Amino acid sequence: MPSLFDPIRLGAIHAPNRILMAPLTRGRATRDHVPTEMMIEYYRQRASAGLIISEATGISREGLGWPYAPGIWSDAQVEVWKRVTDAVHQADGRIVLQLWHMGRMVHSSITGVQPVSASATTGPDEAHTYDGKQPFELARALDVAEIPRLLEDYVHAARNAIAAGFDGVQIHAANGYLIDQFLRDSVNLRDDAYGGPIENRVRLLGEVAQAVVGTVGGDRTSVRLSPNGAVQGVNDSNPHVLFPAAAKVLKEAGVSWLELREPGTSGTFGAADVSPVAPAIKAVFAGPLVLNSDYDQVRGQAALDAGEADAIAFGRPFIANPDLPARFARGLPLATAEMPTYYSQGPTGYIDYPAHAESVPA
Repeated sequence: MPSLFDPIRLGAIHAPNRILMAPLTRGRATRDHVPTEMMIEYYRQRASAGLIISEATGISREGLGWPYAPGIWSDAQVEVWKRVTDAVHQADGRIVLQLWHMGRMVHSSITGVQPVSASATTGPDEAHTYDGKQPFELARALDVAEIPRLLEDYVHAARNAIAAGFDGVQIHAANGYLIDQFLRDSVNLRDDAYGGPIENRVRLLGEVAQAVVGTVGGDRTSVRLSPNGAVQGVNDSNPHVLFPAAAKVLKEAGVSWLELREPGTSGTFGAADVSPVAPAIKAVFAGPLVLNSDYDQVRGQAALDAGEADAIAFGRPFIANPDLPARFARGLPLATAEMPTYYSQGPTGYIDYPAHAESVPA
């Protein structure tokens, strides 16, 4: 069985190890969603990951409702992202961009428009906005006539990502955001070609995947799914059938690898209310499968040993340990991230976590 330190091929990407950096929203872009100088250094510091999956990045102003999160729809955004990818590549790293549309989880105070979703529903709890937390608003159901425009937003964003120097893209279809809202029957209440039976609810995912693959190539396209348990008010009555069907659609579209956020029974950010769906997905999808949720080194290696995964994506450990692969390899202690700085905009808790002295080459 492979080790976390063995190389792996993820489509066109030759990753030197199987310790991937998971996508982590950090809120360090501008109010216009343009990346900043801090972000260049942040990603450069973490280039020893087998592959960096960038923070979730908005494909359009309509779809980006997180304060100070970056986008990829404008020339100004592309130009700074070029400097991020250059820094990562100069440090011998690899990085893909995660393409994000939040659907009903945006707030009009940020986007200037009413949120859209699979159906006219409202997200739970409150939205993060520039004016503090505010109740989510009623989303309008995306009209079928708008689907081509949405697909073009994904195409435009994927094309921009490659122009910015990313090694590929990841379609964010998880965590209760727009595509997940179409996938799961607790929120998708439609009675047209995109709602009702599973073959209809996976349609948008398949069309987005086909559009992106047709733009950047299947070997540079991956997808994130969150197959079990409720997340941000989105759940499904039969995930063990839904998500293998989704995986089949993605395989047919030519997507090269999948990342699954699948929490266990005591997950830090949400606990599973059903048994793992990953084995059923792995049985259907031919490409590499990356698991992500609360893994440490021991549990990650155990998942590889058991054949449950081909690589592991680590999130919060990479926040305070930019040299995480070296710390794992040498048995060095891990630093702990300070939660109040997760989204605090400044350099503290972002680019001031040092590499361990013993992991720095002499």
